[in-house]
Amino acid sequence: MRLQRHPTNPVLLPDLTSDWECYNVFNPAVVYHNGLFHMLYRAQGLDWVSRIGYAVSRDGVHWNRLRRPVLEPANAADSRGVEDPRVTLLEGTFYMTYTAYGRRFLGRGEPTHEGGGIIPMIARSENLITWEPIGPIVVGEDNKDHVLFPRKIGGRYAALHRRRPTIWLAYSDDLRTWREEDMAPIFGPRAEGWDSKSVGGNGVPIETEHGWLMLYHGYDADHVYRFGVCLLDLEDPRRVIRRPREPIFWPEELWELRGDVPNVVFSCANPVVDGTVYVYYGGGDHVIGLATCRLDELTDFALHAPE
Repeated sequence: MRLQRHPTNPVLLPDLTSDWECYNVFNPAVVYHNGLFHMLYRAQGLDWVSRIGYAVSRDGVHWNRLRRPVLEPANAADSRGVEDPRVTLLEGTFYMTYTAYGRRFLGRGEPTHEGGGIIPMIARSENLITWEPIGPIVVGEDNKDHVLFPRKIGGRYAALHRRRPTIWLAYSDDLRTWREEDMAPIFGPRAEGWDSKSVGGNGVPIETEHGWLMLYHGYDADHVYRFGVCLLDLEDPRRVIRRPREPIFWPEELWELRGDVPNVVFSCANPVVDGTVYVYYGGGDHVIGLATCRLDELTDFALHAPE
């Protein structure tokens, strides 16, 4: 089982006429809503600061984008960029989880070294264009790869996040307060193989009758990024039902092997449309690609592939 690249890849390139997205566009969130694909993507331009842009598509392949970003740095906590969005539609509201990269941590915590400060933030929107930041999941530590589940679990909001090198689960009653006692690790790197150094979540977990189908990324000692899949229990996502050993995607194209950062495929989006999983990813931290598979085939792989 492996994801199939779309023949028109890459599906989004930098805009050479733009000051803020002329160098790199990558690591997008994509949500399918009201018959359209909506993309929120990370972009870098002349100042190398990351911003979030918006694009829309009827077929998920050909995109029209706004000329200006929809989210950009606003204070010291994100002065070096807003990065790697993931968007969840939850109870009629869109929530974007993104990383704020600044010169110091937000709120609590001591200032970090110059260029440090990686904060897992949440923002909300009613229209996917205007975003209101509502706060971090944690502060005082470098933490990222966070994404909200698409429904409450046990009456509470739930989110994946990453404390290097492990994927964690967190709960909140209001999306503003995330207590340490409501956090727990789910799984980390394996002793050997493609995900032996670090792992992190990809897009929004997919709810199936067998469990939460979760795509994740990992890398090894050679720092080559690959994707894997696992199943988490529907009512207690701390419990891993199955985690196949083999990856389902890895760098092969020249623009994945030799981009701004080599040997990287990195996904923040896996919406399901008419039974097909659309996996959008950054290739080489430079352009955006698309790979797909059937949901039933991916679920079958998660259930039956060797662990």
